Amino acid sequence: MKTLVLLALGAFVTTLDNTIVAAGAPSIGRDLGLDLVALQWIALGYMLPFAGLLPAGGALVDRWGPRRTLTAALLAFGLGAAAGGLAGSLWLLVAARVLQGVAAAFLVPGLLSLLRTNLDARGRTLGAAVWTACLAAALALGPALGGLLSEYLGWAWIFFVNLPFVAAMLVLLPTAPGRAGGATRAPPLTAMALVTASLVLLTAALAEPRFALPLLAAGAVLGGVFAVRERRARNRLVPAALTANRVFTGSLGLQLLWGLGISGVFFFTPLLHQEFLGLGPVGAGLPLVLVAVAVVTATPLVAPAVARHGPLRTVVAGLTTVGAGLLALAAVNGIPAIWPRVPGLVLIGAGSAFTVPMTSHALDVVAERYSGTASGLLTAARELSSALGVALIGAVLTAVRAARLEGGAAPAAALAGGYTAGLLTAAGLTFAGALLAVRVSKARSAETSSPRDKRAVP
Repeated sequence: MKTLVLLALGAFVTTLDNTIVAAGAPSIGRDLGLDLVALQWIALGYMLPFAGLLPAGGALVDRWGPRRTLTAALLAFGLGAAAGGLAGSLWLLVAARVLQGVAAAFLVPGLLSLLRTNLDARGRTLGAAVWTACLAAALALGPALGGLLSEYLGWAWIFFVNLPFVAAMLVLLPTAPGRAGGATRAPPLTAMALVTASLVLLTAALAEPRFALPLLAAGAVLGGVFAVRERRARNRLVPAALTANRVFTGSLGLQLLWGLGISGVFFFTPLLHQEFLGLGPVGAGLPLVLVAVAVVTATPLVAPAVARHGPLRTVVAGLTTVGAGLLALAAVNGIPAIWPRVPGLVLIGAGSAFTVPMTSHALDVVAERYSGTASGLLTAARELSSALGVALIGAVLTAVRAARLEGGAAPAAALAGGYTAGLLTAAGLTFAGALLAVRVSKARSAETSSPRDKRAVP
């Protein structure tokens, strides 16, 4: 039970920091005199190190063990939260966010490794359901909570609100029985540096269009060097047992496509609600609470669905439902009212609950000694999709909005048109994920972990 509580708190707080800043950004900008480009880096200061360091973080969790890693990560995460709330300049605030991102890159795989090592098969399904439900709840509640805190207590509380979560997890952690680290070889530091730099450069390229080409080129080169090194190295960062596993690699793709579709839409939804519907910061984020309610309501139905239909068929149904919800939102987006949007938001939440097995099944098919690495890679795919989704949906929204403004549309209507285009793009990505899940379901059962992989490291 305590492991499930740790998972719930960790999933919620690390995801909350992806979304809570959005609603408070205008207040931060006014107090610190920042423009939109600067405000973007407050969000990316967390996302980039989080995504870039996750593969390394997962490997180091396997070496150090979850308990020591989680203790250090929680202390660093709390320090970054406190520093962010006290920051009086952009660079101090970004530095605090970077510290939180680095800590989260070790916190998340450490927690997910407990999912694999501390729970049986039934417990892992329940734990993955709790994890995904808390992810979706944080994604949905973040904008509303950020608006509420910044409007009534001040934007500093967007960061201070992390501290109770950290304190509770530190209290629970000593009772968590997590194993003590299983890797015997030193982690490949060169590979870690290459993959981290590559992921950070590729993500930053989308955030800085002025420097996109050199950043993309540099990221691609470093990624290529990493791939060549991995193929030749005896001590690999990503074990061959993972890269050769079609179910696991397919699950990585599913995480990426789901996040690309959902994260970008959620990032821009409060903006649309303020500019097109005329709502305030709190009211603009509140409709997303419906997504969280739908996730929580649908979560008890996930385990029976997996038992009856299997994990991947359940994921197909979930992704298809999410896509249908995005299309439902697009169909009514021209109506300047909240209530027509409710069915689409409910479908998105309910469908997201049924994507849970793409995490639990991926962890089930890998050997226990690779659980930290596998967890880090799965979460890296999700975090990268968050940053890439914001950039991709933002690019679509901006291009369509600009075209409509040139055609003489009013600013609010032009924004709504761009948002509709973003919804359609997100729906297409989500349906692509459903098709990928169909293909993954056809992977041979023999391509899961071999008996040799399941032996402990001597």
